Amino acid sequence: MVDAVVIGAGPNGLVAANRLADAGWSVTVLEAEDEPGGAVRSGALTLPGFVHDRFSAFYPLGVASPIMRALDLEAHGLRWRRAEVPVAHAHPDGSPAHLCADLEATCAALDAQAPGDGAAWRALYGRWERLGPTLLEALFTPFPPVRAGARLARRLGTRGLLEFARFGVLPARRLGEEAFAGPAVPQLLAGNGLHADLAPDQPGSGLYGWVLCGLAQQVGFPAPEGGAGRLTAALVARLRAGGGRVECGRRVSEVVVERGRAVGVRTAQGDGLGARRAILADVSAPALYLELLARAHVPAAVLAALERFDWDPATFKVDWALRGPIPWRDEVLRRAGTVHVARGVDAMTRAMAELAQRRLPTEPFLVMGQYARTDPTRAPAGQETAWAYTHVPARADVDWSHAGERERFARRVEAQIEAAAPGFGDLVAARHITAPPDLQAADANLRAGALNGGTAQLHQQLVLRPVPGLGRPETPVAGLYLASASAHPGGGVHGACGANAARVALRQRGGPAARVAARASARAMGA
Repeated sequence: MVDAVVIGAGPNGLVAANRLADAGWSVTVLEAEDEPGGAVRSGALTLPGFVHDRFSAFYPLGVASPIMRALDLEAHGLRWRRAEVPVAHAHPDGSPAHLCADLEATCAALDAQAPGDGAAWRALYGRWERLGPTLLEALFTPFPPVRAGARLARRLGTRGLLEFARFGVLPARRLGEEAFAGPAVPQLLAGNGLHADLAPDQPGSGLYGWVLCGLAQQVGFPAPEGGAGRLTAALVARLRAGGGRVECGRRVSEVVVERGRAVGVRTAQGDGLGARRAILADVSAPALYLELLARAHVPAAVLAALERFDWDPATFKVDWALRGPIPWRDEVLRRAGTVHVARGVDAMTRAMAELAQRRLPTEPFLVMGQYARTDPTRAPAGQETAWAYTHVPARADVDWSHAGERERFARRVEAQIEAAAPGFGDLVAARHITAPPDLQAADANLRAGALNGGTAQLHQQLVLRPVPGLGRPETPVAGLYLASASAHPGGGVHGACGANAARVALRQRGGPAARVAARASARAMGA
């Protein structure tokens, strides 16, 4: 028996385990797969010498999050690599948009395309400099964020709060049109909003795009040297140094509940592990409530709410081993670590409208990565490791088990790149296609290829995440806490979901306070 069992060795589970171990708890993390990391893993997918990130790849929140910074992962072997151009937008028919690591260079590039847009970006980024750290602190603490929220309110004042409330619900298209004369920043705002599942015309997409663009300017879109798996390795090394354990190949099949309190887990192998104080689940909300808990322990209102649980769109990804750098039309794109590909904001809107109709996008919006320039460990000298992903409908009428379907859509993805980088296809030495079912098979949390543990849209955020309730990690079962991206604040490698669960578990310690919190959680969820 240990003090705490953590189910799942994704980044949130590992952050939670580190927090508990730091407090002196004995902690064991049980991971279903043969290696830790969840959606933060890397390895060989194409040819020898090419290191591919199998899921997520760049981590602005991993650097900016106060939770991740406090772990000092650099002391455990992590080294960040940053591109000279953190993020760019490749428009096949127009000039590229980009943010430079240097603010002055960014403003000069924007002014060259549309006079005055440099000053407009300086103002928008200035808002991030003033409010961003406090906003992240508010987002990354258990709801409601009383202290950080109070500081934000004092800083803004009444009038400022109203203005920021309006700013927070603006669609990316509207935010871009209000502030900028040229297309560059609107494209970047909309593209970064689409890193989640927020279309350019949806409320909240402007805020999401602003956060990622602000982070790109502030800290870049850094990637771990040697692959995403190095981030996981640092988390595991830190945990083990603090006395924690990670056991892979041990899929949890049940959370054991006695007298209303979680007391342990059983695994698919038939053995069990007791938990004196807490169980933290880095699994999706549907998996926790519908698979790991007996229905008798889940209030009827929660079960009913989970029938409406809204997953984010599925994901289709292609990795390439290239014989040389991508031949982008514009040189600035060759210096970028992350590149979006689309024919402007209208094309992004059309792609998301097709998703809503459960159709594969005719011209998919791409998020791409290229590494060799900033991290030579990823590819043989003179060659390139690259990837691109796009959203696809989770319930499209497509049989992804059919090689022909995969190949046809991969060619559609490559046609988008070829339009912006003529000759790209000639450089392909090998490629690897990852369709939605492959993502789920590699990590059960990525149901049908959904990367964010549930939609980022407003109807499933804050107190509505994962179901209407407190927006907190507590569950209706005492001593059991939701620690995955299905919990507030949602997707992204920031560690907040795991840290919030650990914070509450440490405060309640699975005793009477946990039972009180569980009853409060049940009442808030309508049980």
